[in-house]
Amino acid sequence: MKLQQLRYLVEVAKQGLNVSDAAEALHTSQPGISKQIRLLEDELGVQVFVRNGKRVVDVTAPGKEILKISERILREAKNLKRVAEEFVNEQEGSLVVATTHTQARYALPPTIQDFMQRYPGVKLQIKQGSPTQICEYVLEGSADVVVATEGIDQFPELAKLDCYEWNRSIIVPDDHPLLDWKGPLPLEEVAKYPIITYDFAFAGRSKINRAFESKGITPNVVLTAIDTDVIKTYVGLGLGIGIIASMAFDARRDTGLFAIDASHLFEPSTTHIGIRRDAYLRGYTFAFIERFAPHLSRKVVEKALAKDEAD
Repeated sequence: MKLQQLRYLVEVAKQGLNVSDAAEALHTSQPGISKQIRLLEDELGVQVFVRNGKRVVDVTAPGKEILKISERILREAKNLKRVAEEFVNEQEGSLVVATTHTQARYALPPTIQDFMQRYPGVKLQIKQGSPTQICEYVLEGSADVVVATEGIDQFPELAKLDCYEWNRSIIVPDDHPLLDWKGPLPLEEVAKYPIITYDFAFAGRSKINRAFESKGITPNVVLTAIDTDVIKTYVGLGLGIGIIASMAFDARRDTGLFAIDASHLFEPSTTHIGIRRDAYLRGYTFAFIERFAPHLSRKVVEKALAKDEAD
């Protein structure tokens, strides 16, 4: 039994049982993958995959268990490598951060800048996607940590650490009637205008919906996007008012737009960091987390991971 054979198994499953796609992803040949999987099946004495001719069409019952164990073995092999790298050269390596557009564009830049200055030997990569996608990146091992507001709760394999709370602002063009409102803006006034905001899966959209529902109001959401800059662009064109994360508005940069505080209208959201409970974290990963959320020291993170493991 070889680690390479386990990688082939896992990759075929990951690619929807398409051996050609697995071969392309692993930069090898389709016949080579098929041969190695057959050899492993012969060694184990059971079939992992159900085949129709040369085509893989399903996973057998024992195959499902073998895949789970294979994934765990490959993760532990990766952890072994990380342990060795930590002691050989703690200043070099790689760190992949999976996150959404809003976090990557508005929350992470100071952390990224500081980290790159402190660890010039570490190759840093940001992988963007939907909350579900970025959590899956960490689960499958293509990212080390996930930074997100939504989604982490859906994956019990991930430990969730609270980073900071944030809320929202209403953004409008500089000649909009809402700018003349005196005092805290009522939700009923907001609902009088077409609304442009985040796609449902992003940036605490569920809390926006809940605020309107609690008042028995149906908002006129005319456009949604995953990118805050896109929302601001269409607000600037006069297509509606925007509801965005307050951190995403910069009066110096967003000329022609004004932000109205809406923290009294919506529940605050919390941005979290998600980590695989069974992952070995390099020292610089702890440093990155603490730079982003100063209360999450290495000791705090290790304690949280140990608690999750005990639970």
